[in-house]
Amino acid sequence: MMVIKAAIVEDQEILRKSLKIVIESMSDIEIVGTAENGAKAIELCEMESLDILLMDIQMPVMDGVKATDEIKKRWPHIKVIILTTFQDVTHVLDALNAGADGYILKAVDPEFLIQGIKMVYHGGSLIPQQLAKEVFGQIQIKKNEHPEQLDDNLINHPYDLNNQELKVLKYLTQGLSNKDISEMMYLSIGTVKNYISIIYSKLNVRNRSSAIIKAMEESLIADKKH
Repeated sequence: MMVIKAAIVEDQEILRKSLKIVIESMSDIEIVGTAENGAKAIELCEMESLDILLMDIQMPVMDGVKATDEIKKRWPHIKVIILTTFQDVTHVLDALNAGADGYILKAVDPEFLIQGIKMVYHGGSLIPQQLAKEVFGQIQIKKNEHPEQLDDNLINHPYDLNNQELKVLKYLTQGLSNKDISEMMYLSIGTVKNYISIIYSKLNVRNRSSAIIKAMEESLIADKKH
């Protein structure tokens, strides 16, 4: 069985140590290193073969957003999960736009954290419901402050996405897996994956989390109910 190799990037030493102990004692995930800032995280990526990075946002020397951006450019296969607090909501958006694969609250139940790591490792997206409401609430506020930025043509012909692609995107924002989408749309999983790749390309995003954020941020999914 493949062992997931992870690292913890967090400026508080006590949190780094306790997370390492908890994760390793409760799962087969191996914490191969820890770092206290983004610059050290990059050094860690150069030395270790990593699958997952748990990344704090606000750190000295280099913050988690800059580090995520740099790491995703150099090692796109490394999955980054942002460790956050409710106060960091606006930074979470920046981190997701930089390519992070999801985010989780620092105070979360350890079992949920371990499930989240495994889910992201297997290609899922991690956007906890409660925090998603906060994030999308922020987007709504920004949008209301700058209504002139909304272009009618964008809503009608968003990024040149066709109806099938919009439908797949809508299911992504609802948190459905590729398997669920394939069943809902009577398509093979391979076809769904092709649609998702096209969507990423047209939206100019790198992963599921960024696609979801962009869809919400720019109101690409007009009808959420059906």
